[in-house]
Amino acid sequence: MRKYIYIAAIIMACVMICSCGAERNLKKAEKYLALGEYYDAATQFKQAYTKTSPKERDKRGQYALKMAFCYEKTNSVQKAVAAYRNAIRYNQAGTNDRLSYARQLLKAGDYKQAATEFKAVLDSMPDNLLAKNGLISALNAPQWKKDGSRYTVKRMDVFNSRRAEFSPVLAGDQYEKLYFTSTRNEAQGNELSGITGTKPGDIFMSEKDDKGKWGKPEAVQGGLNTDFDEGACALSPDQREMYLTQCQTDPSYPRYAQIVTSSRTDASWGKSSPLEITRDTLSSYAHPAVSPDGQWLYFTSDMPGGVGGLDIWRVRITSAGLGGVENLGEPINTPGDEMFPTFRPNGDLYFSSNGHPGMGGLDIYIAKPDKSGRYVLEHPGYPLNSQADDFGMTFEGVHNRGYFSSNRNDGRGWDHIYSFENPEIIQNVKGWVYEQDGYELPSAQVYMIGDDGTNLKLSVKGDGSFEQVIKPNVQYIFLATCKGFLNHKEELKAEKTEESKEYVLQFPLASITAPVLIDNIFYDFDKATLRPESTKALDELVKLLNENPNVTIELSAHCDYKGSSEYNKGLAQRRAEAVVDYLISKGIARDRLSPVGYGKEKPKVIRKKLTEKYDWLKEGDVLTEDFIKKLDEKKQEICNQLNRRTEFIVLRTTYGMFDEKGNLKTQPKPQSTTKEDKKEDDFDIFIE
Repeated sequence: MRKYIYIAAIIMACVMICSCGAERNLKKAEKYLALGEYYDAATQFKQAYTKTSPKERDKRGQYALKMAFCYEKTNSVQKAVAAYRNAIRYNQAGTNDRLSYARQLLKAGDYKQAATEFKAVLDSMPDNLLAKNGLISALNAPQWKKDGSRYTVKRMDVFNSRRAEFSPVLAGDQYEKLYFTSTRNEAQGNELSGITGTKPGDIFMSEKDDKGKWGKPEAVQGGLNTDFDEGACALSPDQREMYLTQCQTDPSYPRYAQIVTSSRTDASWGKSSPLEITRDTLSSYAHPAVSPDGQWLYFTSDMPGGVGGLDIWRVRITSAGLGGVENLGEPINTPGDEMFPTFRPNGDLYFSSNGHPGMGGLDIYIAKPDKSGRYVLEHPGYPLNSQADDFGMTFEGVHNRGYFSSNRNDGRGWDHIYSFENPEIIQNVKGWVYEQDGYELPSAQVYMIGDDGTNLKLSVKGDGSFEQVIKPNVQYIFLATCKGFLNHKEELKAEKTEESKEYVLQFPLASITAPVLIDNIFYDFDKATLRPESTKALDELVKLLNENPNVTIELSAHCDYKGSSEYNKGLAQRRAEAVVDYLISKGIARDRLSPVGYGKEKPKVIRKKLTEKYDWLKEGDVLTEDFIKKLDEKKQEICNQLNRRTEFIVLRTTYGMFDEKGNLKTQPKPQSTTKEDKKEDDFDIFIE
């Protein structure tokens, strides 16, 4: 008898110890949950669940429900499904919990069981949009997967590790760099995140070598990464400003995700600073994306005033800062979560959602504005989308190829980077803006006008290039402008084609402050007679003067030091006048042109660009007679050729803008008299 009493006492003590242990685990779990540290919270809820007797059905069911919520937050789909089943078994799951369970089944690819659960939820909540769309997904996803699409998808292990990688962003003038977020062991910091159970994320970068092969990813240096979570970055059109999400942690109170910015100096990214979008400090701001024109910052937030869950918002970017927050509303946002906005260069908005009908978790959707400006949604189907989370697109220029992230086929729910491609017939224009007789002009701006109503401002990349998709049978005008330079205009009409085609345009801008060489001007020997092969270059000058009607120029001809100074100067003057006569014959007003012959008085000053061709010359060298005669015979002849030149320099940029009294004239557009005239008027471009 005493033996049984002893055993019963031991059992009672064990029960009491377990009960006390469960309570301690519960307190820790609730604390972690309040801080948003879902991984740690799930661990403690599980221990509390294990230490609680099966006879305490209510408690076990409640713990299971909270476990399910935490697993859901950490993308542990199978664990979430199991936990929800336990909560249902213990009769602790309400209708909203059953809805969450159904959505996790959908994410697990158990479409049949998901359909059953969605139907049960709709019996209680017939108007619930998430349940309606969930049922559509469960009933149709198998067929969508079977039908497939033109997309091809490939896992990119060169970027991936044994941890998580997501939100890739292509960068560089030739898309030779890839930024992305990773929680790999090389990430900064020593502690594991209580939110994910991995190291906090950092921004990493991989770069292509000369053969086009991607290199080993390295953490971005320069103060951008910290011990906190950094991720989901985006770049401004000029690639000098980075927007990214940062999640700080605090042991005493929850910290919400925020968007921070970092500026690039040379090749290094500086320390980030918070970006204040609103004064709401109790909402999260994440997943930034900049519109192709650089005028809007798109982001994800749970701030009040949205449709539900996480919504996509935007705020205008101005020189004075941010202003005017807008919710994108329907049809983009739903009561579910809409996240990870990004843009294709043609203006199409890509985002991910678990609120629209889809394959399972987060699916990628394409939003294209119709003629009224309202977005029309497109689901690109399988295999771009899967039953898992698919998000974070980045595009290789105008082409429908690039990279995205997905946690498909990863039992731990960790994300990895995949490539994608959808072959399309694309016609695009690639332009290069550079200083005439000089280097590229990344500070230039290009305006694109089409007779279909197109009116775009295109950004120029660091190598002076720009790229834009164009439509067949549309007449376009491209105008390149840059401070300190004359404008340059090109016209283009793309014909309908059955294969992709790229049109290349050149925009050499003439300096307003420095002499501009008119290349390929030829005269008869020892005469001022223009040779026929000179007309192409002169016609380009006529075009330039017509495009810049308020400009007057000095047109100068130069000789070398051979011959008498008086004779050379006279010959140079006649040659300058011959060029002016040609320009006048093409309609250029005489009082816009000042012909001057300098003979050898103004030897050429070497600019940096020319030193690339003649490496024995230095920037700033002046090709005087003394300088030239110190060189060998071959180099002397090259220098003499450089001195024998025709060039112009801008004198004024206000021609015809003022009346006789010095008042600014108003310059109304000329009245059109014919259809052709009217067509030309439609293409007028005015730059302030």
